[in-house]
Amino acid sequence: MPCRDAYTLPDTSEEGIRDATHDQMLDGTAVSRTQQDREAVFFCACMKVRRGLLLRGGHVVDPTSALDRVADVRVDDGVIAAVGALDPQPGERVVDVSGLVVAPGLIDVHVHLREPGHEWKETIGSGTAAAAAGGFTTVFCMPNTVPALDSVVALEELKRRIERDALVRVRPIAAISENRRGDRPVDFEALVAAGAVGFSDDGDSTSHSGLMREALEASRALKVPVMVHCEDPGLTGGSMHEGATSRRLGLRDISAAAEEIIITRDLALAAITGGWLHICHVSTGIGVDLIAAAKQRGTWVTAEVMPHHLTMTDEWVAGCRQFVNVEGPAGRPAMVPEPDAKVNPPLRTHGDTLRLLKGLKQGTVDIVATDHAPHSRPEKHGRSFSGAAFGLIGSEVALPLMLALVRAGELTLIDVISYLSAVPARLWRLGTGTLKPGAPADIVVFDPGEIWCLEPERLASRAANTPLIGMELRGRAKMTFVGGDERHYAR
Repeated sequence: MPCRDAYTLPDTSEEGIRDATHDQMLDGTAVSRTQQDREAVFFCACMKVRRGLLLRGGHVVDPTSALDRVADVRVDDGVIAAVGALDPQPGERVVDVSGLVVAPGLIDVHVHLREPGHEWKETIGSGTAAAAAGGFTTVFCMPNTVPALDSVVALEELKRRIERDALVRVRPIAAISENRRGDRPVDFEALVAAGAVGFSDDGDSTSHSGLMREALEASRALKVPVMVHCEDPGLTGGSMHEGATSRRLGLRDISAAAEEIIITRDLALAAITGGWLHICHVSTGIGVDLIAAAKQRGTWVTAEVMPHHLTMTDEWVAGCRQFVNVEGPAGRPAMVPEPDAKVNPPLRTHGDTLRLLKGLKQGTVDIVATDHAPHSRPEKHGRSFSGAAFGLIGSEVALPLMLALVRAGELTLIDVISYLSAVPARLWRLGTGTLKPGAPADIVVFDPGEIWCLEPERLASRAANTPLIGMELRGRAKMTFVGGDERHYAR
């Protein structure tokens, strides 16, 4: 039974959003709550909370504390103060979250915020709003911007924009090569000192093996990963996975070998150098096998998989709207070929999805990320399928797709929070991804059973390039807190 003075979720809407967006008077000075107290390099720092917060009666899921039960969570001064059976304190804001899941804020290590240079696709403001709407409290942004994130000057300008506009914590990934051209290395040490949490030429593979070796040697010394998009440029040029579906549609395709060849090379270079190799968006079963064998040999390698590669196949390009590995009705058939199902690496076969899921459960694949890749509608629908841009939005749909795997019995809630929060926080030593007392109060509250229809007008992102538009999803983030401050609320 909620306490008499408890706020319900509807009660918090006006107050929480107003506090997060309107100017307030603090110590006689007007400041914006979205610009207040960002004090560390390249992330939205923990913001001081006016009063304590008590989330009452939620199903608390925290892998780092082995918590999977109903409990209360207290936040004080932007950090977790206590978890357990707690009584409200005088002046404390109390929110009844009974029936909802309370977990550490999600962490996405692979996001394209598009700013600077491609603001018609997405901005730091809209991209981090989309992240918050999906339950994410930290995102890593990729360096394929204009200019590329290849210098300290570029990172300093990015920091200025983040401090002004970001709703969640943002950590930058710097380029491996100058302007991502693949010929001259960046100043790795200076970029890490300026806040970079990794290096990537994502969108392209680093074709120069000597440069890749140099990056991995720097990685070993600096303890940050080289995050690789694995694709042999000599085998590219197509638009979807090479297989029966591409042949039926008559579309130029991309061989799975294009990914597997570069995974093999980069694993060999990681073994030689002892550097930390992180393989982005693994999409093939053979790729999983290659990573598993390298881990057994002691290579320092981690890997990520995307929700769409676990639950969707290349048949979606042919207009199919049936998920795999989960239960649920199919959506209405789409246009053929469907540009919103065009992504790189491409959607693969059902067999690949099964091997990816097995690799995730066995620990070969370490984490789940989204590869949130927003594009404008003309870039997707204003040209032929072969000319349409690669990429899907992911920030606002990752959680419901992963929860579908829970309902199917493939994963548990503890697994999902591990892959999306606890493990990335541990790998990158972020100090978040936990509800232990003293940790930053980065929290997501979500309803695992809410059914909602994905429509463009409901998205916080500027983009709507996903084949899920018009489909019913189940599971939705209701509140997202960063450093105890409410950054998202959904009715």
